[in-house]
Amino acid sequence: MVYELGWNWGDLKLIAQGSLAGHLLECGCQLTGGYFMHPGDKHRDMSLPCLLGSSLPYAEITFDGKVCMAKAEGSGGVLNFSTCAEQLLYEVGNPAAYITPDVVIDIRDVSFHSLSSHKVICTEAKPACGSIPDKLLQLVPKDCGWKGWGEISYGGYECVKRAKAADFLVRSWMEEVCPGVNSCIISYIIGHDSLKAISIDDNCSLEKANKDIRLRMDGLFELKEHAVQFTKEFTALYTNGPAGGGGISTGHKKEIILEKKLVDRENIFWKHGVKFSKALKSNNKLMDPEEGSMAVPKPVLPLSTQVKMDRSSMEFSSPEVDLSPAPCGQKIPLYNVAHSRAGDKGNDSNFSIIPHFPTDVERLKLIITPQWVKEVVSTLLNTYSFPDSEAMDERNRLAYENITVEVYEVKGIHSLNVVVRNILDGGVNCSRRIDRHGKTLSDLILSQQVVLPS
Repeated sequence: MVYELGWNWGDLKLIAQGSLAGHLLECGCQLTGGYFMHPGDKHRDMSLPCLLGSSLPYAEITFDGKVCMAKAEGSGGVLNFSTCAEQLLYEVGNPAAYITPDVVIDIRDVSFHSLSSHKVICTEAKPACGSIPDKLLQLVPKDCGWKGWGEISYGGYECVKRAKAADFLVRSWMEEVCPGVNSCIISYIIGHDSLKAISIDDNCSLEKANKDIRLRMDGLFELKEHAVQFTKEFTALYTNGPAGGGGISTGHKKEIILEKKLVDRENIFWKHGVKFSKALKSNNKLMDPEEGSMAVPKPVLPLSTQVKMDRSSMEFSSPEVDLSPAPCGQKIPLYNVAHSRAGDKGNDSNFSIIPHFPTDVERLKLIITPQWVKEVVSTLLNTYSFPDSEAMDERNRLAYENITVEVYEVKGIHSLNVVVRNILDGGVNCSRRIDRHGKTLSDLILSQQVVLPS
């Protein structure tokens, strides 16, 4: 943009708007409906053909910093205020100081206005104070021991109790051979509560609802032989474990994590280069450098055009719903009030709370407090699907000692951005959870039952 539009690197207002465009485009089709569809949510219930026909977004940017996000006309998916709002807050900490290599941006007043079903105007990104960061991020690989894991499935009557018995056996066998390593092993019952995405008010018996589940055990050891031994003990479930276990898979590997460091900008060196392919362009034709002959290339339609032609009978449209304030004084799931998307930054997670009716944000601010968020997300600290009371107490203690929560209001889109620090088990590079990125955190939040004040 700087090169093509004649910008100056010192004009930070233009650089901020340009960085906003880059931030919105970063996740590709997630701006045009990918990762947005949610059956059962009347605000996000897209048809399957509409989802299938989505196209990549692109940006139209003028020399004076006006930004218009767009998708191919006639393509599927959806590009609107809601998809732009989710992407705006994706993986953002303090919205008053979103750090990028070129500029620190203030996005609190950013707003979106739809021009049509395939174009949205984006305004009001501004440079924050101390606008150019003096340090840049460096990722450094680090050895983190040896990992061994195993999975096995159980189905039918009391399948969860059989998985629990299998977990007990593997831990006991490991303790006989390698005393003291049980603290290195975590376990989840996939299909039972492995993602922790249930309401804290949900009192139904999960065990009775399960028809089939999968036990996953994961150990991180200092020694390779311990990881190998773990896979052997887990495989023994096939012949020495509870009845009806099947589909065992195991493995071990050296674990490498990435540590984050900040490096002074003046210590970063880079170089530019240009590569040319063998085919030489000449008057929109291709020349074979070996044969010296000219050939007219076969035209290839953009994917979005192909989709439109192949599915010409399909109607692509976003859901049309009546917007009205959420009811007050009655317990309702947050799903009825807002939508959300979670992102990760190292060991921290953030999630947006974007109300369907803008003024509902004032009532949500009274509920979505740091204390409320801590209580909800603390379940993620369970490393076992059946924690006892002592483990629950330890989990809650860790939540209040190590987890911090920040709640920011983003007035331009009438939304909240919630940052939860130290919640992702070390971050995606070293986490041993099923959902290492914490993506399901958004639905964990939206599943909560709340009572909105009048």
